[in-house]
Amino acid sequence: MTDALKLYEIGSDEFSAFQARLASRAEGGDVSLGGQPTELMQRARDTGDTEFIQFAEAFYEGLAPSAVATVERVIDKVQEQGDDAVRHCARLFDGQELPSNRMQVNKLDLMKGADGVDEALLKHCTDDIIPRLRKFHEKQKLESWQIDDNGGSVGIRVQPLKRVGLYVPGGTASYPSTLMMTAIPAQVAGVEEIVVFTPPETLEKSPLLCALIDHLGINEVFRVGGAQAIAAAAIGTEKIAKVDKIVGPGNIFVAVAKQLLSGRVGIDSFAGPSEIVVVFDESADPAMVAADILAQAEHDANAAAIGITDSEELAGKVKDEVAKQIADLPRKEIIERALAQYGGILTVPSKGFALRFADAIAPEHCELLTEDAENDAKQIRNAGAIFVGPYAPEAFGDYNAGPNHVLPTAGSARWASALSVHDFVRQVSIIRGSRELLEANKDAAIKVARAEELEAHARSVEARFK
Repeated sequence: MTDALKLYEIGSDEFSAFQARLASRAEGGDVSLGGQPTELMQRARDTGDTEFIQFAEAFYEGLAPSAVATVERVIDKVQEQGDDAVRHCARLFDGQELPSNRMQVNKLDLMKGADGVDEALLKHCTDDIIPRLRKFHEKQKLESWQIDDNGGSVGIRVQPLKRVGLYVPGGTASYPSTLMMTAIPAQVAGVEEIVVFTPPETLEKSPLLCALIDHLGINEVFRVGGAQAIAAAAIGTEKIAKVDKIVGPGNIFVAVAKQLLSGRVGIDSFAGPSEIVVVFDESADPAMVAADILAQAEHDANAAAIGITDSEELAGKVKDEVAKQIADLPRKEIIERALAQYGGILTVPSKGFALRFADAIAPEHCELLTEDAENDAKQIRNAGAIFVGPYAPEAFGDYNAGPNHVLPTAGSARWASALSVHDFVRQVSIIRGSRELLEANKDAAIKVARAEELEAHARSVEARFK
């Protein structure tokens, strides 16, 4: 029986320590890499490849062993050396060669990669999930508009971005769901060029990902992941034309690269590790609450999975259910690490307190397993997505409920929203002038310009009426 999931009482020393860990997690910041650079440098030397060894030595020369320093160096190298830096960084961090002719995935590669796909699973995606996601995102489309006024007009032209990069994480798992969640709103928005970036070997591990890329008609795919993918997409290299915006979640190196390159390229968000808050009362099934906490914790060791309840008795039952259900889960070790750091059940004085506390956290996912969940949902203002009632598990939202699963994390739900069609368009202001329109408004414009001591502004309006 695991004791990874702790029970915390508001105001206790244990709760204060837990709250401090959550605050530190939300703040993010730099991460020490410990001895990893030394290990990677030795792995590079073991290849015997002189050119690659020289690159690795130059890369680590004088470099602090931290995530931010490493990503800054990756960006510098990609800026200086283009595709060569991308290939060498992929080999350095992923331990696999990336020949220049294999960086870009062609149609034949996708067809071969899709060979052996589970046809029934693919059909669920193409016939059920994708149409459902499209239907939801179609509702988000904006229309251009104008206001006619004195022979002129003012208005907005809604204009899709031309070229967008989708980052699909890889590594220990592949995420076809992330492909669908990022590609579909981009397509609904009307983006002309959609480019997929995913770590080397990810496509080889996921026939479904290959099949879905082909089904969605995406023709530009690169076997490039990590900070080097973000740098290449933002800066541009010989083979990779720079994009207007990059969307999609990733690890710490991807997140840092997006932060550092924001301003040179559009960024959806600086997403941190995933998180959930489950508010539950005596009406909840403890097995459901435990299942949802475990589902969140299996993402990675930094995931946060928090229950909040006014029932001490039910809190104990949920804890017991977690111990029972975790036993045969394949990612048990990851779950236990996540729960030990950022998991717990908070017992609070009342349901109202629980709702206010959840709202203060502003979690990525907020589940309400309460008797009056519909009304309780009205009290939650700050959350990436709200899941109302026992038949709205967060996993449904991850895959096929309809709303996007790329959500704000680490408290950013106070001001940020889920990825949407709006992320893939620009609203361009259009001012169509006429003599009548300008004449009717010139005195106010001239006076404000002179109040701000911008005489040239005032005269540029006056020049039209001399």
